[in-house]
Amino acid sequence: MSSPEGPRPGLLDQYSQGFMVSQVLFAACELGVFDVLAEAPGPGSDAVAARLGTSSRDEMLLDVCVSQALQMEVRGGKALYDNTELSSTYLVRSHPRSQHNMLLYLARTTYLCWAHLAQAVREGKNQYLTAFGVPSDQLFTAIYRSEGERLMFMRALQDVWSVQGRSVLSAFDLSPFPLICDLGGCSGALAKECVALYPGCRVTVFDIPAVVQTAKRHFLSPEEGRIGFQEGDFFEDPLPEADLYILARVLHDWTDEKCSQLLAKIHQACKPGGGALVIESLLDADGRGPLTTQLYSLNMLVQTEGKERTPAQYRALLAAAGFGDAQCRRTPAGTYGAILARK
Repeated sequence: MSSPEGPRPGLLDQYSQGFMVSQVLFAACELGVFDVLAEAPGPGSDAVAARLGTSSRDEMLLDVCVSQALQMEVRGGKALYDNTELSSTYLVRSHPRSQHNMLLYLARTTYLCWAHLAQAVREGKNQYLTAFGVPSDQLFTAIYRSEGERLMFMRALQDVWSVQGRSVLSAFDLSPFPLICDLGGCSGALAKECVALYPGCRVTVFDIPAVVQTAKRHFLSPEEGRIGFQEGDFFEDPLPEADLYILARVLHDWTDEKCSQLLAKIHQACKPGGGALVIESLLDADGRGPLTTQLYSLNMLVQTEGKERTPAQYRALLAAAGFGDAQCRRTPAGTYGAILARK
């Protein structure tokens, strides 16, 4: 039933101009606003501009940031700026829980694909060809289209697991699995969280050669030899031996057919009693929420071959591959859930 006053145009403005809100955060991160304020809290806009090498009009950006991630105090008629707890924790690049790299990836890659969302819906395929000139069927080439892009994506995933890794890995007791393989484990960020939580385990990170080589150049700091890297394509090459195979943000990249192919291969490699741990953002049972996961699913459309799924859909894929007793647990943070299935 509509309200007597009629629809609110302000709400339409809020929805249609939401991209401007994200661009403010992206620009502030790229310019280094939050880092400057972390080093010397409380400067005016002129001092911030001098530190950043920006124009004197930076005050417009800072004032909008006050509604999002900055605080401002007026002294002697002059506006002075500082970080909030939110920006100090998640937007200052030196903080261990910083999401700075993820925001840069969203700004420089994801946002450009989303500009072609209507075309993605029309065609039913990702928009790397339109946005970057990379064929849509060459997913790894598209995601890792240069060394710089690969490094940015890997740093973005580091950011994700620095905040959410412990939560998803502690959803189930993984101590019965001393030998773990993190398929598509990228930089080894989740593996580091795993060995920190479970001192008795060893983790092999299995990823394509270019990713492993970048990890060794930029991220490698083995935790007492308990983390190793192995090059390979999990669709084409033999999988490392393991008691547990972790698939974190992997299955959502692929079609049901490719997920089934990969899970069947994992089941074949699994020892009796071994298992698979699927970590993904989970849709509600009816697929109608939560909104964040629905948006992630659209992101899979514009950037990959896959989609986000409900727990029942993941259970069905696991059962078809031969896995039984699939248990699902959502994490307190809510963004990601974990599904553990055993052979």
